[in-house]
Amino acid sequence: MKIFSKLALVALAIVTLTACGPKKAADPLAETGRTQRTENLLANMKHQADSAGYMYGHQDDTAYGIGWCGDSCRSDVQSVCNDFPAVIGFDLGHIELGDSCNLDGVPFDHMRQLIFDQYNRNGVVTISWHLDNPLTGGTAWINDSLKAKEAQTMKEALKPGATHDKLVAYIDSVAKFLNSLETPYGVKVPVIFRPWHEHTGSWFWWGKDYCTPKEYIQLWQMTVDRFKENKVTNALLAYSPGGCDEEEYMERYPGDDIIDIMGLDNYCYAKGAGDTENINRYIEEANLQLSFICSLAKKHGKAAAFTETGFEGIPQEKWWTETLAQAIGDLPIAYVLTWRNAHDKVGHFYAPYPGNMSVEDFVAFYNLPRTLFVHDINGLYLKK
Repeated sequence: MKIFSKLALVALAIVTLTACGPKKAADPLAETGRTQRTENLLANMKHQADSAGYMYGHQDDTAYGIGWCGDSCRSDVQSVCNDFPAVIGFDLGHIELGDSCNLDGVPFDHMRQLIFDQYNRNGVVTISWHLDNPLTGGTAWINDSLKAKEAQTMKEALKPGATHDKLVAYIDSVAKFLNSLETPYGVKVPVIFRPWHEHTGSWFWWGKDYCTPKEYIQLWQMTVDRFKENKVTNALLAYSPGGCDEEEYMERYPGDDIIDIMGLDNYCYAKGAGDTENINRYIEEANLQLSFICSLAKKHGKAAAFTETGFEGIPQEKWWTETLAQAIGDLPIAYVLTWRNAHDKVGHFYAPYPGNMSVEDFVAFYNLPRTLFVHDINGLYLKK
């Protein structure tokens, strides 16, 4: 039944795309100041999570994969199940430096085209940002030898001065990129922007040991203010702490006026397929955390999502159906995103590719009633 519906939707998408003429499409704004398509995406994601299931996503899915990089219209996931992920993630790290490529070597011009491609197939795009430290010039990750100085980053960034001005320029560079995501028909592609993530840990310079809750919330407010100044109208904002309890989760919550999606980043760190203790711990903890996040999202009128997860190297043959799907259960999340398949780092992959031992189980995961890929979704940008 699911396979038939996928084929039918492909045919519908082809007819829809070919029927479009050269006329410039309107991109009206909603009362919120964002485009109507962006608001439609949020509303439809919430409805879909409640009624149909969750979208599967993969970071950098069409940018590179195991044994390839930069190939046009290629995807490890698509090679395995003949369908693209419903959600594809990208990262803007190093755009703040004025570089031509991001921190993983993806040219920003190519990334922009890949975002258009995902939008044209009716898919969803999420964007993270591992930006460099505006005070020290180091990476997003904490350098043990610079901890004392990096601990001052947030204080310097939030008060008038050179570090503040640099961070403003950094945020403006992201706004410029988001504003550049405009189709030839005058439509800005809606995206989920997910900055300042995993702040409940202390491996990034914006982490909990390096700023107060008030400072962290000010950072979000600063980001939103710069987006408004730059007239960014196509971004939904996602909040994604690492694993934590409900009190920690809400301690630094930026507010309902800022956040659209309440997410969770939580990885499986088992030592292999035989490490059932840690695999089971991952299932239990992820399910518990997603449960209270879904409840909070419902209470606050937000969408819920499993914004980052995975098991590096996928050493478990049935990871997809027996671990990931069990961790999510029947919870009403909008999507789950597994991390990237690095083409230049052996063993650093989180999605299957041809020849990987989890391929058969991934196809079984693909055919579960609640998992949604590109061929399962249509009209997320349309008002219903």
